[in-house]
Amino acid sequence: MNELKLPDPVDLEKVRIDPAWLLRLPATLAMRRLILPLCVLEERLVVAMADPSDVAAIEAVKRSCGHEVVAIRADQGQLRRHLLRILGDSRSAMPTSGGDDAVALADDILRAAMLRQASDIHFDPGRDGLLVRLRVDGVLEDFMRLPTSIQPALSSRIKVMAGLDIAERRAPQDGGFVWRMGGAAEAAPCDVRVATLPIRFGEKITMRLLESGRDRLTLDALGLSEEGLASFARILDRPHGLVLLTGPTGSGKTTTLYAAIRRLLSQAELNILTVEDPVEYEIGGVSQVEVDSGDKVNFAKALRSLLRHDPDVIMIGEIRDRESLDTAVKASLTGHLVLSTLHTNDAVSAVTRLADMGLAAHMIAATLRLSAAQRLVRRLCPHCREGYAISAAEAGALDRPALEGETAWRSQGCLCCAGRSLSGRTGIFELMVPDTEVASLIAASAPIGDIIACLRSQGVPSLADDAIRKVLAGETSIDEILKITVDI
Repeated sequence: MNELKLPDPVDLEKVRIDPAWLLRLPATLAMRRLILPLCVLEERLVVAMADPSDVAAIEAVKRSCGHEVVAIRADQGQLRRHLLRILGDSRSAMPTSGGDDAVALADDILRAAMLRQASDIHFDPGRDGLLVRLRVDGVLEDFMRLPTSIQPALSSRIKVMAGLDIAERRAPQDGGFVWRMGGAAEAAPCDVRVATLPIRFGEKITMRLLESGRDRLTLDALGLSEEGLASFARILDRPHGLVLLTGPTGSGKTTTLYAAIRRLLSQAELNILTVEDPVEYEIGGVSQVEVDSGDKVNFAKALRSLLRHDPDVIMIGEIRDRESLDTAVKASLTGHLVLSTLHTNDAVSAVTRLADMGLAAHMIAATLRLSAAQRLVRRLCPHCREGYAISAAEAGALDRPALEGETAWRSQGCLCCAGRSLSGRTGIFELMVPDTEVASLIAASAPIGDIIACLRSQGVPSLADDAIRKVLAGETSIDEILKITVDI
């Protein structure tokens, strides 16, 4: 095996912890000996310890985790703080059966998901047991497989936390709760949405983690270029018009909308109203309406009521039908800034979609201020990325022969990314800000191809152009870009 290049001592504030390994250790052993498994690198488990020469402790880790161990030194105070934050008051790491064990197990899985910065937890019952998976940076990862015997108790525990009926196992249910890491009052709260669904081998449970108060929900943290950020900000400074975010489900449209609202709040005192299904993040100073399935607050009623409340800015979670479109257009024409989303593949296709929904071409030209298409790709770890020359095959796959020989980047995996080589996600954007020329084409119902040609002649980059820019800048890899090229 190659010799690992590891820091001595390691700064635990700069590493990403893979929680699956810590959960294999008895919590009492981890706390007593100050042992924190970090991740596996080149088939060896890297463990931070206060005393790396403690042979007995290292052997105990080997037995519990079933891996060769490489021990590195870490500050005692850092180790203790991290262990307390992760383990909280857990007394065991691997529950077996029974209600008490289900309580500890549910907390362990939530801790692990928070440490991995997962957006969702999936509990998938099958013939061979209960598979727990985490969605991290948009990709599902197997986390652990549990025996079938624990499933009823674990399901009941999650239902109790979410305020659901534990006796109802034949009908879908929805609920939620607020959870804090280790139960500490100072820990950041996480809103957890829970949905259950009866399937053949039990109840499938999906938990969506919505961490409150995310400081990264700002426009300049989304991945926009300097020019794109300036264009977006300029449109937001206008008092009225229609701003649309487009892309498939899971492309980050809602996050961009929230970032836009945060910027608006930072610039002026505004009355901002939203209609969402559901409200994903709470934003102080914004009146957020969450629709329900009943007749009291449905989407249509909420939309009709918006304009009676003297709004400056309106955010509609999605323009889904003619009624929501009419409300958005009416508001934008009467001096309001309206933000919403559409499901289209690129920015220009928003024009076609609006026309298909019955909006006249001249009305589209009069109201549309910005159409922004986006996708999400995973970021390369900046600590272990390495440059290499783009091959002819890669340049051909990207349909950019001129890129052959240019420098692209890839990562090998290190402590900072828990050996995964990728860490977090960034956006790929295409912005259409209709000027006089483009607005004239829209008003004349010109073919989409003509509008696209006009934008390219003006130097407006496409989604593919922005993707290539991020590859050459070392932000993401060619492999990541190729996963979305069918889309763009």
